[in-house]
Parts: sequence; structure tokens; C-alpha cells
Amino acid sequence: YKAELIHARPAWPSVTEVEFQTMNWVDWWNNKRLHEALDYATPTEIEAAYYQSQNAEPALT
Repeated sequence: YKAELIHARPAWPSVTEVEFQTMNWVDWWNNKRLHEALDYATPTEIEAAYYQSQNAEPALT
């Protein structure tokens, strides 16, 4: 995060701009970037698949 976003820009105009760009970076990281360790899926896709698998299993009574 710091290397890709914060340190890539020598000066930021405001704290608000840093917060806004951080929000965009986190969205990209979790929803768009394909992670090699996740078999080239996004964290959001992995999380959705996990919860879907939990809901698909029959409940034990």
C-alpha cells in the first residue's frame, strides 16, 4: 500500500485526498486485483464462495 500508493506521490494536497485514494486502493485490492495465492481470484470472490459453501451444507440438529 505505501509503496504502490503513498510513496509513489511526492506530496499529497490534503489528508482527505489520501483517505479518498486509500478507499479506492482498498476497493481495487479486495474486488478487482487477482491474487496469486488465491488461485487468481479476488478476496471478495473467495469470501463469497466460502459463505455459499457454508449455506449449502445441511444444518445439524
